[in-house]
Amino acid sequence: MNWEIDLIIPIPLHRLRKIDRGYNQSYYIAKGLSKYFNIPLSGKILSRSKFTKSQTTLNLKEREENISGAFNLKKHKTVSGKNILLVDDVITTGATTNECAKVLLEAGANNVYAISAAIAD
Repeated sequence: MNWEIDLIIPIPLHRLRKIDRGYNQSYYIAKGLSKYFNIPLSGKILSRSKFTKSQTTLNLKEREENISGAFNLKKHKTVSGKNILLVDDVITTGATTNECAKVLLEAGANNVYAISAAIAD
């Protein structure tokens, strides 16, 4: 499989959640991938503007509603025509990844792929 990735973007945390955790684990996974594959990384293009409750106890429909409208793109021109790899730590239902991909595709990204360190039941 040849995805021809132009840019790696980690799933962003809301600033309050990042303060609580102290770091964004998706960013560090993305950073390692960026270094290994020599593909540019940007943790500043996509931002999480809406603080959402934890998705761990929600079903798919609730997760989709919870995450809807939670992400904004800071630099539209940066993603236009690009193949983007979204990186998350864990994908459960894919609601978060889908919402991020939607924002990127609406801004003109060519393709959006996703990868995670784990997939939860």
